[in-house]
Amino acid sequence: MSADQLRSRTVGCKMTEAECERLVAVAERDGLTLSEWCREALLQQAGVQKPRALEEAVLAEIIALRTILLNAHYKLAHGEALTPEEMQKLIERADQDKFRKAQERLAAAATGGAK
Repeated sequence: MSADQLRSRTVGCKMTEAECERLVAVAERDGLTLSEWCREALLQQAGVQKPRALEEAVLAEIIALRTILLNAHYKLAHGEALTPEEMQKLIERADQDKFRKAQERLAAAATGGAK
């Protein structure tokens, strides 16, 4: 981790016991510590969002489906047959690249760019 990425600052606030218990319960529901959950919540409110695993997985699957659909449609639109072997290669290629492409698109969206 580079020096500018080290977490060296603390942000805090006072809460009632009931408020704290509620936050701990929500954090645990999400599988996070209270500290991790608070960091994500604060950054989200500040407009600095980290994609959740579910969002990344769904986007990756959509990208893979898009890749398969467009490649199959292109070939069929040109009057060419699509063999089962070619279809399997399309699926394998789409699966191989889907998470990398999803991460690239999410990173571009986080910086205001479009890809």
